[in-house]
Amino acid sequence: MSEIAELTKKLIQFRDERDWQQFHNSKDLALAVSIEAGELLELFLWKGNEDVSKEKLKDELADVLSYCLLLAEKHQLSITDIIQDKINKNADKYPAHKAKGNAKKYTEL
Repeated sequence: MSEIAELTKKLIQFRDERDWQQFHNSKDLALAVSIEAGELLELFLWKGNEDVSKEKLKDELADVLSYCLLLAEKHQLSITDIIQDKINKNADKYPAHKAKGNAKKYTEL
């Protein structure tokens, strides 16, 4: 079993022990990802680019990633597959010989 599958299994066990599956519909999981991502952003508000508490960063990243794993599991999506697919799509949009060293959108390359 992959590490991602193992983590997802632990999240589901944690959720099910508390009878929280009833609250984990797709909309609310997606909202939770966004809300937790906002809390992640808040760690950087009014600070330098790299000025962040590592402990708080770990907590907020864990929250965001946990909800992402639960949403993917709900829709029977393989995290590994969807990330690899996205890398492949981005490789087509952003060929290294055009995109290297700049932050332009693919439509501007």
